[in-house]
Amino acid sequence: MKLLKISLLLLLTFSFISCFEDRDDNAVSASEINDFVWKGMNAVYLYKENIPDLANNRFATNGEYADYLNSFDTPETLFESLIYESETVDRFSIIIPNYIEFEQLLAGTSKSNGLEFNFYFKPGSSTEVFGIIRLVLNNSVADNLGLQRGQIFDAVNGTPLTNDNLNNLLNQDTYTLNLATYNDNGTEMVDDDSIDSSTDSVELTKQTFTENPVHQADIIDVDGENVGYLVYNGFNRNFDSQLNAAFAEFQANNVQHLVLDLRYNPGGSVNTASLLGSMITGQFTGDVYSKLVYNSDLQELNTNFEFVTSFDGNTINSLNLNKVYILTTSRSASASELVINSLSAYIDVVQIGDFTTGKTQASITIYDSPNLSAEDINPSHTYAMQPLIANSINVNDVEVPSNGLVPDITLIESPRNFGTLGDINEPLLALALADIEGIGRINPFTTGEFRPIKTNINIKPYEETMYINSDLVLDRLDLE
Repeated sequence: MKLLKISLLLLLTFSFISCFEDRDDNAVSASEINDFVWKGMNAVYLYKENIPDLANNRFATNGEYADYLNSFDTPETLFESLIYESETVDRFSIIIPNYIEFEQLLAGTSKSNGLEFNFYFKPGSSTEVFGIIRLVLNNSVADNLGLQRGQIFDAVNGTPLTNDNLNNLLNQDTYTLNLATYNDNGTEMVDDDSIDSSTDSVELTKQTFTENPVHQADIIDVDGENVGYLVYNGFNRNFDSQLNAAFAEFQANNVQHLVLDLRYNPGGSVNTASLLGSMITGQFTGDVYSKLVYNSDLQELNTNFEFVTSFDGNTINSLNLNKVYILTTSRSASASELVINSLSAYIDVVQIGDFTTGKTQASITIYDSPNLSAEDINPSHTYAMQPLIANSINVNDVEVPSNGLVPDITLIESPRNFGTLGDINEPLLALALADIEGIGRINPFTTGEFRPIKTNINIKPYEETMYINSDLVLDRLDLE
């Protein structure tokens, strides 16, 4: 059997281990949601074959199945038990307690003050932390207050930052940043650097905000040739037209080179990633750009994404390039990696920056409904899931390695010199422009390596996620 057919009404006759409040203050049994969790994972999970509890013949009777569901206190614990090697292989599948909020976030709308940060340990310390503004979103609260990339702070609400408190301090809706400066003490050494506190501060309050991921599009003259520079921060299908408009500007200005800045792009829509590939090129229409490969039960869903000339009735503005420069950090993930991996089979891709995240798998949002889609959802709870369901590979069947894509030119962003996005002296962009000028690919000398501390402060809903449009999967999924 593909899915064990068990009536939720029947399940409710069994004793439940726990109940909790969910939608409309109605008591919802853990087992009711657990039924959705197991059936959804059994139906689509990429690593189903590696999880014995997800086998199609795992349960001989409905009672055995009900006992299994009742052995888990919460949907989260069941979900976690079904994940394959969560520390190394599947680091990305998630269960979603409130899909309504999640859908809003996927559309680019959230409560935000418009700031994204990197955090580092202060020189010589393993506990004291300072932050640096890496990105100020356009037309946000922070943008309207005049905050800028590269500004440093070492306290929030007057409390010095540490590795233990920074998440709590900065996840508040309203807080005050206490600004500071980076002091290199006039030497090339990092050990004698210091973070000097100041009396300057700024208060920020988060508001409902929709981010346009097409953050910046510039045209730079390099020796008489136009270079397009695009900062793109998320593969959000709601902004495909804005992405295409940026390429229209590049096309109109006869852009001959492109620097695509994906350093803060954690991923998003597979389809948007394929559209971006078609915008960069244009000479490979009809050829396979990337592929999605599902588990052995779902091989009929395997899909090829081709280079195309249009979407939603819009003609794609293509640059017909044979070479592209892509800037990355360790936060460049999933759909960003898909673009690099897929284009590299056709054109020269020069990756500059840091190793990427290392995520080759794609996911989809599934709901507690007859066909796991967003139609006829069970009204008694708001749980959904975003499990990995397919591997993304390029035309040559090459996937993104789990340790990330290796840059051609390595440079880790440093708070000593963050630079301004789009400025020809900003370190990563400067390396791309030097290569375009023919100065050569020289790995830059750095006096010290700064790697940011991982936090959940900048996490976006599609962080490290590559998601598939549901109609490409669920309409073809046989759940009978």
